[in-house]
Order: sequence, then structure tokens, then C-alpha cells
Amino acid sequence: MRSIKPGRGPSMMSGVVGIFMIGFGILWTVMAAQSSGVVALFGVLWICIAIVITVFSFKNAAGKNRYSVYDIMDGNEEPDPLNERFGNPQSARDERTSYGKYCPYCGAAASNEFEYCASCGKKLP
Repeated sequence: MRSIKPGRGPSMMSGVVGIFMIGFGILWTVMAAQSSGVVALFGVLWICIAIVITVFSFKNAAGKNRYSVYDIMDGNEEPDPLNERFGNPQSARDERTSYGKYCPYCGAAASNEFEYCASCGKKLP
């Protein structure tokens, strides 16, 4: 299975934006608490979500194993659990994998007989 992972730069920028989101949430909560306590709950919820996003982004930017946005895999590597559950072993995914492989650069299906990707034009491994 091949994975497409986000770069460390975008993850770090998401963490920086998360810090601004936390600051905005604190400002919102303080201002809203002066007028109505119910509206301040939105600010508390905002702060909690921003903290989770910030921690996740910084962990992803600095971690050795980043999360994978997309996993490109062959139908033989991992079967679809819904097909197994509903008794349909032949799926559209199996038809797509009849090409044999995928381009690691753009993810387009590529035939085993081609040396270059028909979609992006890069040399296939």
C-alpha cells in the first residue's frame, strides 16, 4: 500500500492557525460572558476544538510517522469489508485494479504495459 501524506509545512501552519483560533475563542468567551452566559458556551466549545486541532497539527508536523491522507492499495492487499458483509466480492474497485497498478504521483490507474503515466506523464516505477 502506498500512502499520500501531507507535508510538514502545511501541518505546522495548521498548528499556528490553531493557536490563533484558541486566542479568538478566549476573546469570544470573555466578551460573551459579559452579555450572556449561554453564548459563552459556544466560545468554550470553540476553544476545545481548537486545542484538539492544534495538538494534532503540531504532532503531525513534528512526528516521525505522519497520518496518511489517502491510501492507494491493490484490491488483493485489503478487501472491502462492506463487500464481504453483503456478499458482493466483485466491486467497482476490483474492476479498476484490473489495470494492475496506480501512478504514485497522481493516483491514476496505469496499465502494467506502460512505462509512463497517461495522466501526468511521469515515469512509472
